[in-house]
Amino acid sequence: MSEQPLLSLDLETIISLARETQFAPNGIVSRTLLRAPNGRVVLFGFAEGQELTEHTSTQQALIQILSGECEFSLSGKPHPMKAGDLLYMPPHLPHAVKATKQFSMLLTLMKPA
Repeated sequence: MSEQPLLSLDLETIISLARETQFAPNGIVSRTLLRAPNGRVVLFGFAEGQELTEHTSTQQALIQILSGECEFSLSGKPHPMKAGDLLYMPPHLPHAVKATKQFSMLLTLMKPA
């Protein structure tokens, strides 16, 4: 059974991303905020040192760093990122992420047209 999103497509809602972000010691916490036919919005909280190994996605991705610092590896090239930074990734781009400090991000996935 999949997680119920925090937001509904049928109701206007305002939330605090800072309050909704969760962190776990030595872990990564993700929460689906919105699920739509053509995309999804996910909130992540990473403990310092946590990482997602290199992978790809069939979808377009927009990543907003909300707090802290991390390093995104795009096709093997490292890119340090911090709160306020925005990253767009086209489909099928190999990428990985490591928390250089505790950080949070908002991931928006969109199916290509």
